[in-house]
Amino acid sequence: MTDTENVILDFEKTIIEFEEKIEHLKSLTDNKDLDISKEIKKLEKHLNKQLEQVYRHLSPWQKAQIARHPARPHCLDYIKALISDFTLLCGDRCFGEDAAIVGGIGIFEDIPVVVIGQEKGKDLDSRIKYNFGMAKPEGYRKAQRLMDMAEKFKLPVLTFVDTAGAYPGIDAEARGQAEAIASSIEKCLRIKTPIIATVIGEGGSGGAIAIAVADKVLMLEHSIYSVISPEGCASILWRSADKTKEATEALHLTAQDLKKLGIIDEIVPEPMGGAHREPEKAFENLRQALKTNLQTLITVSYDKLKKQRTEKFMKIGSQFVQATDIKK
Repeated sequence: MTDTENVILDFEKTIIEFEEKIEHLKSLTDNKDLDISKEIKKLEKHLNKQLEQVYRHLSPWQKAQIARHPARPHCLDYIKALISDFTLLCGDRCFGEDAAIVGGIGIFEDIPVVVIGQEKGKDLDSRIKYNFGMAKPEGYRKAQRLMDMAEKFKLPVLTFVDTAGAYPGIDAEARGQAEAIASSIEKCLRIKTPIIATVIGEGGSGGAIAIAVADKVLMLEHSIYSVISPEGCASILWRSADKTKEATEALHLTAQDLKKLGIIDEIVPEPMGGAHREPEKAFENLRQALKTNLQTLITVSYDKLKKQRTEKFMKIGSQFVQATDIKK
């Protein structure tokens, strides 16, 4: 078992117990004197019932925990599963390379595409390598370079969002972190080629928005997307980490909340128990969603796409300005 597989969430303890019992019984099936198939089926029935009971009634904080689960598939997992002939492209042609943002070209369902995503890593070494998915300015400038290339060669862009936020270090600020994020958002709005963003885990703050302004914004069922982390919100509003759960509720950061608010366009179903339990099913669900949306977008003229994209986000902004004015 890897360190990611050892993580057990509080509300999953009963589920894990059932799974361990089933695995133990299956290990005994080589004994021909024992017929335990009925007992295994009975336990599997109880397991499925428990999974459904838990995962049909998740709180926002529980969804946040699933979105951050270290065993959850990350950007490189989705690229490996969905993109063939992927070629990694590095560097921003200005300062250097930022591994936190992975980018390159490949083939998705026989369509050449540019892929950009945030990678968190799976173990200590890879997390350090990818800086836990927190990009620096050179990462966002690399994303802009790849979007320019996509527009030049008329290639659709697929982005995979999974970050707690942009890197907040002094060196990142010194190199223009805020400007890099703002320019990346502007680039997403201006490019004349289809762009689809998918929040696959945690979409945190401007670090996520920088590559999530798209013609279609998708979210996996148990992912989260917010302007600030629950912990950060709790520290600012309540000045206490004890209020993290309340902050999670207040932020309306679940896919279901954001779909109702019109912030995202589509929720991609996850296998029962979350993407970390059956990654292959999660990959296939996202494949179908991306394929359907991409086939629709590539039939629209580039000028019309750009116009519709801009109007879409301007409308979202005006709606929230109006809502704020009403509350005042």
